[in-house]
Amino acid sequence: MDTLPFDAVLCDFDGVVHLWDPDGMNSLDRAWGLTEGTLAAAAFEGELLQAAVTGRLSDEQWRGQVAQVLAPVCGSPERARGLVEAWNGLTGRVDPDVMDLIAALRTKVPVVLLSNATTRLEAYLAAIGLDEAFDAVINTARIEVAKPDRRVFDIAAQRAGADLTRCLFIDDTAGHVTAAQAAGATGVHYQDIEQLRTAVTPLLD
Repeated sequence: MDTLPFDAVLCDFDGVVHLWDPDGMNSLDRAWGLTEGTLAAAAFEGELLQAAVTGRLSDEQWRGQVAQVLAPVCGSPERARGLVEAWNGLTGRVDPDVMDLIAALRTKVPVVLLSNATTRLEAYLAAIGLDEAFDAVINTARIEVAKPDRRVFDIAAQRAGADLTRCLFIDDTAGHVTAAQAAGATGVHYQDIEQLRTAVTPLLD
């Protein structure tokens, strides 16, 4: 009996499974009369984002702080809260080809979603119909440590019931892939579906 090359797959969410409209936040900036990039700069400021994806701030607290940061440039706290509420309403799209591949992989090995996310992730997965699409979900806001910290990869491998050295890790952020490889996993820096199909072919053959 042939042995599979990996015992589990660890897969990122945004940028692999789930894709945001690259103009979504900029379109809100324009609608509020702001310079493009203003909302993103406030939301994804390093320390604030890190607090959100390690659970030190809930998703609601994070977005509340983003509104406070935006209040001066929006002209009032009310307009800033309106902008953040509009941002809350943005949704991305699920890549059906990637999800088909994940479904096929799940017939062979466990597939664990591993995302630097806020406390909103689980509700969002349910809202877009992906709450049952993975064998486990590792939300960094729940474990209080985020990629590229090597502890994240160890936790995900344990949840998958596999040794990290027997895990295939897929992520669109090169630094996360490098960190996973340094921790012992095999890494794939996601570029497109054809590249991913090639990478997982040994698991599916």
